Amino acid sequence: MILRNALLFVLALVLGACGGGPQWNAELPYPPEASPGVGDILHLPTGYYVDEDRMLANVSGQSLVYVGEMHDNPASHRLELTVLTAMHRRHPGKVALGMEMFTRSQQNILDRWVAGELSEKEFLKESRWFTEGWSFAFDYYRDILEYCRDNAIPVVALNVDKELARQVSMTELSEMTAEQRALLPEMDFDDPYQRAMVEAMVAGHDAGTPMLESFHRRQTLWDETMAQSVADYLQDRPDMHMMVMAGSWHVEYGFGIPRRVFRRLPLPYAIIGSQVVKVAEGREPRLMDVTLPGFPMPEADYLVSLEYEPPVAKGMRLGVLLDDADDEPGVRLAGVMPGSVAHTAGLRKGERIIGFDGEVVLENFDIIYAVKNKREGDTANLVVAGDDGERTVEVTFVANKDSHHGK
Repeated sequence: MILRNALLFVLALVLGACGGGPQWNAELPYPPEASPGVGDILHLPTGYYVDEDRMLANVSGQSLVYVGEMHDNPASHRLELTVLTAMHRRHPGKVALGMEMFTRSQQNILDRWVAGELSEKEFLKESRWFTEGWSFAFDYYRDILEYCRDNAIPVVALNVDKELARQVSMTELSEMTAEQRALLPEMDFDDPYQRAMVEAMVAGHDAGTPMLESFHRRQTLWDETMAQSVADYLQDRPDMHMMVMAGSWHVEYGFGIPRRVFRRLPLPYAIIGSQVVKVAEGREPRLMDVTLPGFPMPEADYLVSLEYEPPVAKGMRLGVLLDDADDEPGVRLAGVMPGSVAHTAGLRKGERIIGFDGEVVLENFDIIYAVKNKREGDTANLVVAGDDGERTVEVTFVANKDSHHGK
């Protein structure tokens, strides 16, 4: 699935060579003369390659720039930071960043981060990144969030709160209470292209009508809420520009967030998409069992060819159950997983961790944050208290089994 656009390019060349008259491809109206390589940027409406400076010059003047990301590809995130930097340099003090990765109820946390009121540890704790937040490593997003903080660029939380999304997924709107419906944005379920995309994605799971309708409601809610968040922010700020970063399905072809924003607030915009043309050695291509229908429009204004790069280093796991509910010093080990690094180091259920690499441990998050910042081969010195007094335990961390995430 990640090679979808490269396959469209090949298909366009094949169809162009066939007899029987012209074979139009609305997604790629002008097939380029050469196959793309890593770093190439194709202007889809014309079929011409441009360099990065030209793309940035062309898009940075728009009121809105949508960048579709592959969540677990470092190259996607460097592209986002490059675009945001260009916009900020062109419009200093008049650019905001909209992020799918945060829900609207987290806006105050983002405001305090940009204001410099929160350390990284405090930010991750309050946003519950490791427990209830975004499911991808913070390392993918650290650079762009630090850039926003260092340059006082507002970060706007776009997404719907998870409990409301769950309710919409499980319940038809007609069966929701008036109080629940009052929390919803204006919802348009009639976009034929989004419906076709949802049907294609669900078809790969051999699901029936209930799952299809559930996923359609949820996808629509995501897109409508993010569109409403963008429009709400820009409505009273006519001099502001915004870059929106969200998963590719939410922005490419325009029928997700972009068209729904335009319905509310008709501002000029550009879409930057990406395609993978090279997979890093040792990284498996992520192929989705989805056959998308042909859409009657290009998927973006600019299509950037990327390498699917090695993932960021994953945070480690200690392999314990933590309990900080009582008033005793440190954090109690409510359980130690067999075969874990904690078990190998000799930690025992019922003991209390009161120190981690020289820092006093007061709550669960002190340990969670410290462990997530460890890498394979790193060690940690833990001060542990038990029935036989205090002792220092050295733990050596090993890598977790890697996992791959959808686009």
